[in-house]
Amino acid sequence: MRGANYGRSKKKEKILFLCTHNSARSQMAEGFLRAFYGDRYEAFSAGTEPTAVHPLTLRVMGEMGIDISGHRAKNVTDFIHQEVDEVVTVCDQAKESCPFFPYGKKFVHQSFPDPGSFQGSEEEKLAFFRKVRDAIRDWVKEQYGPASESGSMPE
Repeated sequence: MRGANYGRSKKKEKILFLCTHNSARSQMAEGFLRAFYGDRYEAFSAGTEPTAVHPLTLRVMGEMGIDISGHRAKNVTDFIHQEVDEVVTVCDQAKESCPFFPYGKKFVHQSFPDPGSFQGSEEEKLAFFRKVRDAIRDWVKEQYGPASESGSMPE
């Protein structure tokens, strides 16, 4: 758990979440980190082959009270020359194709299934998006510590 020392420094750590399309997993991780720990971290997301934020990503995050409707898919190259405290790949394909980050201080890999590639009925797709969302939420909570006093943490 990383959040224990957050009160000692005013500088927020910059965390960049990467996946292939920047349409679901990395967007969810960015949304959760901003919502839960925005007082401690600056969260960003990007993709190695960005497309658009998936409508079901917006829906399932909205169910948690987290509005990411203002998010857009961004290319990893937009961040390549920025200093980032932690680069987190949330899918295996992004890990394999991620460019070298000369200003990245730490690299973490935590793979989650791609909800956008799930085949099934609309209800089955929605259920799978929720399952991935919940797994990402739980991982973010475990990785970055307890919610601050100012942040709420949906279950």
